[in-house]
Amino acid sequence: MFILSIDQGTTGTTAVIINAETFELVGKVNKEYQQIYPEPGWVEHNLNDIWQTVEDTTKEALKKFNVLPNQIKAIGITNQRETTCAFTKDGQPIANAIVWQDRRTSKFCEELKSKGHTEQIHKKTGLTVDPYFSGTKINWLLKNNSSVKEAFNNDDLLIGTIDTFLLYKLTGHVSHKTDTSNASRTMLMNLETTDWDQEMLNLLDVPQNILPEICESIGEFGFTKGLGFLPDGIPISGILGDQQAALFGQACFRSGEGKCTYGTGAFMLVNTGEEIKYSDNGLLTTVAYKYNNKTYYALEGSCYIAGACVQWLRDNLKFFDASPDIEREALKVKNLQSTKDILLLPFFTGLGSPYWKSEAKAALIGLTRDSGVPEISRAALEGIALSINDLIKAMEIDFDKSIETLKVDGGAVANDLLMNIQSSISNIEVIRPDVIETTAYGAAMAAAIGTGLTSMDKVTELWRVDKTFNTSRTPDESSYFSHKSELWTTYIKNNFL
Repeated sequence: MFILSIDQGTTGTTAVIINAETFELVGKVNKEYQQIYPEPGWVEHNLNDIWQTVEDTTKEALKKFNVLPNQIKAIGITNQRETTCAFTKDGQPIANAIVWQDRRTSKFCEELKSKGHTEQIHKKTGLTVDPYFSGTKINWLLKNNSSVKEAFNNDDLLIGTIDTFLLYKLTGHVSHKTDTSNASRTMLMNLETTDWDQEMLNLLDVPQNILPEICESIGEFGFTKGLGFLPDGIPISGILGDQQAALFGQACFRSGEGKCTYGTGAFMLVNTGEEIKYSDNGLLTTVAYKYNNKTYYALEGSCYIAGACVQWLRDNLKFFDASPDIEREALKVKNLQSTKDILLLPFFTGLGSPYWKSEAKAALIGLTRDSGVPEISRAALEGIALSINDLIKAMEIDFDKSIETLKVDGGAVANDLLMNIQSSISNIEVIRPDVIETTAYGAAMAAAIGTGLTSMDKVTELWRVDKTFNTSRTPDESSYFSHKSELWTTYIKNNFL
């Protein structure tokens, strides 16, 4: 017996097979799809492409790992959050999905701020006013997309995040639902009631009848129906936004436990238990998960760009053929003096936590004639680590204590050099788990719990360390990283604050 976890990410979809008795990872299949950039600052995905990758990766994973479709006992879904989908009641996409990175609603967000709604939105939803979140994207679709307007007028419009769209397709157009972790990223859900907030709906001019039903993260969302590649009747019993799924997969169930995921972007979440804790330092308050009528919350710091910076070097500048090659290139730098003044500030889609400057642009500074692919590759890794260091510092102030260890996950944490740089810059112990696909693993375990196959204690029991990075810095290295941090802070202060 097996569990299928569908990890629908920003750049691709991964189907992960997990043994339903030992809960060990059997294997995974990933397929990337096209990123669409219609205008500067706009990012879209074709929902038909996304659905095709779900079908293709599932079929390939079943075949590759010799699993029969009827051996799948539960399905978990985890997804890129905030990305907004519009589709008809027969499951047909009406428009491209507006991706979480998309900045087209910046002007509307500035209007909300100028009218004094920032504190109201923060208190109700835990979020800041930013194009990142789904609410302003839904508003944009309703006001600017003629096909969406027509579907709405014909009572044939459904809206949701990626999890909602996938669930609707998997269940044969029966279940129009989402979970609390995804709903908490829309700017439309009340943190206390975990339901749609009428005041927020009115403010953003979003009718509730087009939105999905909000459910607990673990439980019965529906059953597969009418699919060619899976039999009818498999329960979808766990849904979590990707960052919350990683928190779950890292067994961060107690207040104060946290993790940082290095994916397309980088996201640090710390569990605050059943307490709604608001940040004074630019962090977000969000739902970690809801289970058995109890809601668990988290503080979150969000960096829009992490692995996407490496992809930019790979695809746009053609520095290397595959993303993991950045480590090989960066390791060619033997003398740190050659990179001490080079900064790559990866603000390609604005600047997230803790600054929230949507107009920020990326920059590469401090180059000399000697600077080449190795030096810029290293600067990119340092830029990712410096972004996360800002999140760590904000968390330390909000929790009024120093963070000494950091659990990490996501594709980029396979890069030992990046992990060492993070440890050095933040002066922190970095812990990489045995399973770095914790996002998919978290969703699979949520699904297993939702069908009674296991308990949360089992997730904690199964969590194991792969490697610990605890870099002891030489005086020269301390001086180097202090200089880098100072350059970073000065640039942000002079240009954006």
